[in-house]
Amino acid sequence: MELSDLDTAIKYYFHLGFRQYEICLFLFLHNWSISLTTLKRHLKRLNLFRRKSYSTFEDIVAFLNNQIFSSGRLHGYKWVHRRCIQAGLNVKQKDVSDLLNIMDPVGVLTRKRRRLQRRKYWNKGPNYIWHVDGYDKLKPFGICISGCIDGFSRKIMWLKAGYTNNDPRVIGGYYINTVKEWNGFPRTIRTDMGTENGNIQHIQKYFDEVTVTYQTNSRLPPFLYGSSHTNQRIESWWSILRKHNSQFWINLFSELRNDGLFNGTFLDKSIVQYCFMDLIQNELNTIVLEWNSHYIRKNKNGTCPPGRPDLLYNFPEVYNCENYITEINSLHVQNCEDECIFLNSPCADEDVFNLCQIIAFEMNHNKPSDVFEAITLYTNLRNQILSLLL
Repeated sequence: MELSDLDTAIKYYFHLGFRQYEICLFLFLHNWSISLTTLKRHLKRLNLFRRKSYSTFEDIVAFLNNQIFSSGRLHGYKWVHRRCIQAGLNVKQKDVSDLLNIMDPVGVLTRKRRRLQRRKYWNKGPNYIWHVDGYDKLKPFGICISGCIDGFSRKIMWLKAGYTNNDPRVIGGYYINTVKEWNGFPRTIRTDMGTENGNIQHIQKYFDEVTVTYQTNSRLPPFLYGSSHTNQRIESWWSILRKHNSQFWINLFSELRNDGLFNGTFLDKSIVQYCFMDLIQNELNTIVLEWNSHYIRKNKNGTCPPGRPDLLYNFPEVYNCENYITEINSLHVQNCEDECIFLNSPCADEDVFNLCQIIAFEMNHNKPSDVFEAITLYTNLRNQILSLLL
């Protein structure tokens, strides 16, 4: 990420909830080497405090109210507290807990459930294995999600919503963009047996062939196919996504279907994509930001160290591990781009997309900024298009 000046960088990592020494580490990544004492002076100058200058009660209540009427209702108080911090609010965790008990008692009661026992997992370090999978719970409504997680750090490498996650060229595009972002590729990629992973397999093996500089009998192959239960890192994370985000959208689209406003036709799915895709992707981006900066607690049955995914990924030496990323020449990446599709439209059908844009313009509808505007736009577009077809 490009941060133009020191103050901007300090504010960015402070509002992500990182501790002071952790902020110093990230500043070092951006070639700013400052001491903890110097950082404290900058924080004081920028009026950035954790334990004073708290936000007003009205601002906190207004923010929590917005969260309760979106997928934020699925979060526990610790997650909501982190979201408050990243929104620029300075508030105590206990105050968030007390307010949620008052404002959303049903949601608090719903989240009180037992934990499932997790399977043991082993990984050497960041970029040793990436786990790739598709999430199909929103697929009946036209929204297809693809995700990738680093096995060691649990950092989300990509989480994208699109009109398909079955086209191997689209999944290959997600992979290529991530490789370009980190200027390298992982030691191994693990996926399930779906045909949508064909392009990733070929690209990963190609990268491996043109960059291998060592040989070892214990080395994993560059690509691993397996059943879903062997791809547990990403498979188990889908339950977290459902708990904190996708259940809200499943309920919303199910209500539209029950009200007779969604029949599962190609047209209905295309209009859903036009109206809701950007909102869902924005929420997925927020989930990624929050997940990658939150603290993963120690698990007595786990083999990977506790910590924040961003820190685990960027500073493996702190945990006596090494980074297994392999740098790749940009020319090799360009050779593979022609075999990929990079989505730039929310709709699978360009004609439906253009028609929706024309009707929305004629009806003076702006791009939806929240769920209520998206529902209104969806209903009006659907009624208008169906009337044209009669």
